[in-house]
Amino acid sequence: MDAMPLVSAPHLKLDRCPSCGVAKPMLTRIWAVVATANHFYATYGCSWCPGVIFVRAAHDGGELLQCWPPIGSVPKEVPDRPREYLRQAQESLSQPAGSLMLCASGLDAMLKDKGLKDGSLFSRIKQAAEQHLITSDMTKWAHQIRLEANDQRHADDEATLPTEEEARRCLTFALALAEILYVLPARVTRGIEETKDKPT
Repeated sequence: MDAMPLVSAPHLKLDRCPSCGVAKPMLTRIWAVVATANHFYATYGCSWCPGVIFVRAAHDGGELLQCWPPIGSVPKEVPDRPREYLRQAQESLSQPAGSLMLCASGLDAMLKDKGLKDGSLFSRIKQAAEQHLITSDMTKWAHQIRLEANDQRHADDEATLPTEEEARRCLTFALALAEILYVLPARVTRGIEETKDKPT
């Protein structure tokens, strides 16, 4: 969004619901209060999901300053292909099976971008652990995403369909991995550049 949306009655106009990811949601105001000067709070309900969106503005009708759940975005430091997979995963949380498979594709694309191109996703996760790109706990989580995505991709009759909460957990992991692989190194590099000419 180029401009921040206005927090006003009766509807909050967002491109997507921060709770379920549905496009062009009907977000209707439920409650509002002026807490202090420059602190106006309101809640909105989504017509698509049971989620409630909590927002803050300086005043009624003012620009959105804070939102919970946060309005989703994938960091710009993530390369184009994995970023697009993760963006689509965010936007399809209300279709959990599809979102989960997109998370796995985003995970795979990030590992390939780091030079782990040979073999299957299983072997790439194993190599990432061996090269200490990810911790042992992250390795277990990555394999869980891989297996859950495989269940959906192969339409395994024995597997249950994933819930939105399960898809959201997978997305949380994929975004955490993106933070570790791309965002934090970029911040370190910027920090070094900004301080390299300062006296020690």
